[in-house]
Amino acid sequence: MPTKQTISDQELQAKLMAGEESAFSELYDRYSRVISTYIKRFVNSSDLAEDLTQEVFIKIWQHKSKLSEVRSIKAYLLIMARNHTLNSLKKAMRSDVAMAEVINCFVEQRNDTEEELLSKEYLHYLEKALSELPLRTREIFRLCRQEGKSYDEVAFALGISRNAVKNHMVGSMKILSASVKKDLGISLSILLTVFLK
Repeated sequence: MPTKQTISDQELQAKLMAGEESAFSELYDRYSRVISTYIKRFVNSSDLAEDLTQEVFIKIWQHKSKLSEVRSIKAYLLIMARNHTLNSLKKAMRSDVAMAEVINCFVEQRNDTEEELLSKEYLHYLEKALSELPLRTREIFRLCRQEGKSYDEVAFALGISRNAVKNHMVGSMKILSASVKKDLGISLSILLTVFLK
């Protein structure tokens, strides 16, 4: 029987999809510490990080049939951990302000290479989604969300009405929100809090 050092993630993934409980145990042994450490950056609590880690692995087991579409089980675990943790925090806190504080704390501490790769994937997705908006709408979105300008400031700078700025923002947020929810499975507010500070 292969040891943990010789079996590849791809082989482990195939065994997991076949429903082998030993593969699940091995996956947990291999990655639970990485995932728990990663989640702790969001929650700043070892106990809560451990609970959320177990929930992530339970979800993996429950949805193991969907793993055929996954290219990297490790990257998938990290993305799942991030999404599950942020969704759990959002439900627990019921407050966008508190949620933003948690995420901002995470962003300030972010330095892990794999984590940065995932962040770049999200950022690349957001940039691509933004590039598909009409030019004026994209410009207004960047001024309001990335540069933190008020609707009045943007209206003055572009020589248009405040209402026009608002309409562009409402339209762009609807388009981006639907796209992000469909493709990434997270809310637009979470993505923007992380990247458009």
